[in-house]
Amino acid sequence: MKECAIVYCEDNFGTMDGKTANGLVRSSRNFEIVGVIDSTKAGKDSGEFLFGQTNGIPIFKDLPHALELLEKVPEQFIYGIAPSDGFLKKAERNLLFYAMERGMNIVNPLHEFFTNDQEFVSVSEKYNVSINDVRKPPEKKDMHLFSGKILTIDTPIVAVLGTDSAIGKRTTSVLLEDALIKQGLKVAFIATGQTGLIQGAKYGVAIDAIPSQFITGEIENQIMKAWTNEKPDIIIVEGQGALSHPAYVSSCGIVKGSRPGAVIVQHAPKREQRCDFSYMKMPTVKSEIELIESFAKSKVIAVTINHENMSVKELESTIAEYEDKLKLPTTDALKYGCDKLIASIFEAYPTLKRKQTVTTH
Repeated sequence: MKECAIVYCEDNFGTMDGKTANGLVRSSRNFEIVGVIDSTKAGKDSGEFLFGQTNGIPIFKDLPHALELLEKVPEQFIYGIAPSDGFLKKAERNLLFYAMERGMNIVNPLHEFFTNDQEFVSVSEKYNVSINDVRKPPEKKDMHLFSGKILTIDTPIVAVLGTDSAIGKRTTSVLLEDALIKQGLKVAFIATGQTGLIQGAKYGVAIDAIPSQFITGEIENQIMKAWTNEKPDIIIVEGQGALSHPAYVSSCGIVKGSRPGAVIVQHAPKREQRCDFSYMKMPTVKSEIELIESFAKSKVIAVTINHENMSVKELESTIAEYEDKLKLPTTDALKYGCDKLIASIFEAYPTLKRKQTVTTH
C-alpha cells in the first residue's frame, strides 16, 4: 500500500515554483496524496484548480487545519515548492519541526540537505522519523564517470527536452511512458529531477545536484541499470532546463549522457520570458530544434505544447501552424493525449511498431 502524504506548497500551488506539488497531484506512484497546503487556495479541490477535474485531494490553509480534518496523520510531509535558489525559507523551519513532532517523515527536494543540519537531525531522532533529502547525491567515490557503455546498446532512447525550465517536460514524459505501456511496450523512464524521483521513478538522479564531471556518467549509469534490469523496448529520458538556457548546464549533460536517438521538444508559445529569469527572452521552438539537432546529432521527431495562457482556439491554431511550418507532429499531451507522439516514435523506430502489433494481437 502507498503511504499517505501531504504536500506543502504555500502561495505556489499551480505556479511554476509549485511544480513538485503540481506533479504529485497529477501522478504519484510512491504516495497517496491526501492534501495540499496553500492558504491562498484553501477550500478548493486541487484537481479542479490545477486541471479542471476534481480529484478529491483538498487544499488546506495550514498543517493544523489539515490534521484536524484528515482521518489520520499522513506518514509523509513533502515540501512541494521548487524555488530557483533551492533553499528553505527561515519561516518554514518551525513548520517542518511541527510535522516531525506529529510523527511525519520529511521528503525534502531542496538543494539544502536537512540531514546535514544538526537541528533537523536531532528533531528527527527525538520523534523517530526519517528525512529523505531527494537531491542529495552519492559520495564522489560512488559516482560514475562516462564509460561509453551506452554506445553498445541498440534500445531506442527518446529524450523529452524543452525551451525552458518548468515547462512540462516531466509531465509529457510520464504521460508518454503510460501511453507506450498501454500499447504493450516495456518502457523504462529515467527521471532527472527531484519531482520525478518523488513521484516514484524507478531509475533516475537529480542531475542538478551532481558535480559537472559526473553528470554524463550518472545519467549513463541509470540508463544502463534500467537496460540491464528491465530489458525495455524503449527508454524515455526526462529533460531539464533547456539546451539554449545560459543559466543551466543540465540539458547538455543529459544529451551527452543519454545519447538519445530521437528528441521531443516541449514549448510554451505564450511564454515571453524564461522562468525565473525575466530579463531573458524565450527562444523560438524553431531555434531550439536547430540547436538540439546540431548539438545532439539527433532528430527532433515531434513538438509538444504547454498551453499556459492559451485559449483552446489559440492552441488549435498553434498546433496547425507548427505542423505546417516545422513539418513535425505537434500536440498538447495533457489535452489531446500521446497518439501523435507514439506515431512519430513508431515512424522513427519501425521495430517498435512490430513489437506493439505482436503484443496486442
